[in-house]
Amino acid sequence: MIERLELAPGYSISRLVNGGWQLSAGHRPGSLDRKAVIGDLRSLVEAGLTTFDCADIYLGVEELLGGLVRDLKQSVGSEEIQIHTKFVPDRADLETVDRSGVTRIIDRSLQRLGVERLDLVQFHWWDYETPRYVEVAGWLVDLQRAGKIRLLGTTNFDTPRLRELVDSGFPVTAHQVQYSLLDRRPEAHMVDFCRENGIQLLCYGSVAGGFLSARYLGLPEPTEPLPNRSLTKYKLIIEEAGSWELFQELLKALAAIGRKHRVSPTTVAVRWVLERPQVAAVLLGTRHSAHLEQNLEVFRLRLDEEDRVRLEEVQAGAPGPSGEPFALEREPGGRHSVIMKTELNRAGEG
Repeated sequence: MIERLELAPGYSISRLVNGGWQLSAGHRPGSLDRKAVIGDLRSLVEAGLTTFDCADIYLGVEELLGGLVRDLKQSVGSEEIQIHTKFVPDRADLETVDRSGVTRIIDRSLQRLGVERLDLVQFHWWDYETPRYVEVAGWLVDLQRAGKIRLLGTTNFDTPRLRELVDSGFPVTAHQVQYSLLDRRPEAHMVDFCRENGIQLLCYGSVAGGFLSARYLGLPEPTEPLPNRSLTKYKLIIEEAGSWELFQELLKALAAIGRKHRVSPTTVAVRWVLERPQVAAVLLGTRHSAHLEQNLEVFRLRLDEEDRVRLEEVQAGAPGPSGEPFALEREPGGRHSVIMKTELNRAGEG
C-alpha cells in the first residue's frame, strides 16, 4: 500500500516523509513527552512510513529521532528507517565557516542521531551575497568520501545556484523545495533542470501549514497574530496567490474532488503534488500519529483528468507567487524573510 521510490541505487524512501519541523522547539509551545513522541514515531514506521526529515537547526529533533533509532535497535532494527537531515550554517557565519566547522556540525548530527553515517544531508545557504556555497559544498563532499554521509542534496537553492553546485561536481541526489497548489514556483525552471540532471524533488509546504484542509473551508480570513510561524508563513503565500476569496474557491474544488473519491481535501492537495513531474516525496508535519489513517489515504487516490482540469481552472486566476523557489523568502527586509530565523545552528549548541 505504501508507495516507495528509489532515490539512489539501493536506497528507497516512502513517498510520504515524516517532517520533523513541528517537533522543533522553534515551532511548538511547551515541552514534549519524549516517550510518547517516540512511540508515535514508531507507529509511523510500523505503518510503512519509514522516512524522516529533520535538520541541525530544528532544535531537539535530531535528538528525538536518535531516541527512535535506539528504540528500534532493541527490536526490529534501525536499518529499516531513513533519516534525512540538513546542514544549515547560520547567516552570521557564512563568511567565516571553515572545514573544521562543517565537520563539527556533521559530527554533531551523527552523535545526536546515534548513527555511523547520515543517510542524506541537505545543504542550505542563506545569502547568495556571500558566494562561498560552492567551496563549503566541497567540504561536504569530502565528508561523504570519508564515509560520514551516504547521499548529498540541497534545500531552497534557486535554479542558477543549483546549476553552479552541479557544475562544480556536487552530487545532488535530491532538492527539497516548497511546492503546492498555492506555490508552483518550481515549475518555472527548477523542475526541468532537475529532470535534466537526475535530481528528485522532496516537497514541503504541500498542505500550506494546514490551510489546505476542510478546517478552513467557509471561514472568514484570519487576522494576525496567527497561532504559529507556519500559519504566518503560509498565510503570506495565500496572499501572493491572489486573495482569501480565490483560496476559498480552491478549497471548494478540493472538497468536491474529495467527495468524489471519498477522501479529504488535504489528501487531494497532497496527491496533486505527488503526481507532478520529478516529485519523489511530500513532507508532512509529524506531531503525533493521530492523522496516520488520513495520510495513508493518499496512496489509494489517483486524480483523473477531470480533477486536474478543475484545479487548473482555479489556479489560472492566481497571479503568484512568481519567481524562483525561496526568492521571496530571501528578500532583505521583505515580509516573507522577516519571519525567518537564520541563527539557529549556534542556538542548538547547548
